[in-house]
Amino acid sequence: MEGSCLCGAVRWRFEGVPEGATACNCTACRRYGTLWAYGYEGEGVQVSGTTRPYSRGSALSFDFCPTCGCLACWRALQRQADGRLRIAVNLRLAEPADVAAIPIDHFDGLDRFEDLPRDGKCVADYWF
Repeated sequence: MEGSCLCGAVRWRFEGVPEGATACNCTACRRYGTLWAYGYEGEGVQVSGTTRPYSRGSALSFDFCPTCGCLACWRALQRQADGRLRIAVNLRLAEPADVAAIPIDHFDGLDRFEDLPRDGKCVADYWF
């Protein structure tokens, strides 16, 4: 599965099909309107092209295309104990048909910082 920014300068690749697309309601994600697919950088998830990071706090950087402004991914700012680096790509940069059937997972990043139950919707329900 692949995605790219509007101008094509930044691209991501996600091997396989994500189990879900996370819609988060935190102050950043609800403003960006993203749908995330998670993995580890270099382990089935790759981002190419030059990005401009925006870090808010010490946990994540949100990485944008400096030309067209599309948000491509977020990256953890610190490696996990096993040395891996968490990353999530923005599924809204993929072709709609490629991600349409992926179920939506809801994450309450605003109040409770916890996963919420699935409601049966998929990515296509959010786009149409």
